[in-house]
Amino acid sequence: MLSRISVVALAALVVAVPAASAAPASSAVPVEGSTHSTHHVSPQPSDSSEFSASVDPVPEEYRDRMIGVSWEPGCPVPIDDLRIITMNYRGFDGDVHDGGRLMVHKDVADTTVTVFGEMFEEGFPIRRMQLIEEYDGSDDASMAADNTSSFNCRPITGSPGRFSIHSYGKAIDINTVENPYVKGDLVLPPSGEEFLDRDDVRPGMITKNDPVVKAFKKRRFDWGGNWKSLKDYQHFEAKS
Repeated sequence: MLSRISVVALAALVVAVPAASAAPASSAVPVEGSTHSTHHVSPQPSDSSEFSASVDPVPEEYRDRMIGVSWEPGCPVPIDDLRIITMNYRGFDGDVHDGGRLMVHKDVADTTVTVFGEMFEEGFPIRRMQLIEEYDGSDDASMAADNTSSFNCRPITGSPGRFSIHSYGKAIDINTVENPYVKGDLVLPPSGEEFLDRDDVRPGMITKNDPVVKAFKKRRFDWGGNWKSLKDYQHFEAKS
């Protein structure tokens, strides 16, 4: 959800990493009270037991879908600077699924692939991984669906007029229900209240010094779970 920035370098790539043990299964999470037109594609089981990822520029035909939804003139980065990562991932059912997609800034694309490869090795489960356009650009709808995502040109939560680091493609939210945004009595998404006890660690949760936090920290990403004024357990952002 929230924010700061960093710069690394990248060209299109494909990665393969040996598989690890799968995480326990968990029930599906519905979208709560959303009026947005969403397209929840059921994760497709993969024929591969190895991690694989490709990085590509945003196709011309997909740019048309972004404009007015997740991007518009005045956003801090041009679409030319964004990349779509297509990767497989471990689901809560323990299977490997194809077709996960993240849109990130080109400067952090290689780092993102490396981190998600390590998460795959650790058996860390992901509910779903769809581009924000599948939720009409709605962060609320994406969070309610427990969606893992990155780029979305939007304000910082609670701070209209200031761009979120998601607007730069340099922040990633992971398993948003299991890892909610918490500020006082506000919990987003509301279904994340079930996971407020961070000592009761269940599949898909991100906790202090766990392999996910360590993998991002090693690549100079801040974790919102370490913040003082609020907790954003789902959120990682590249340092400036």
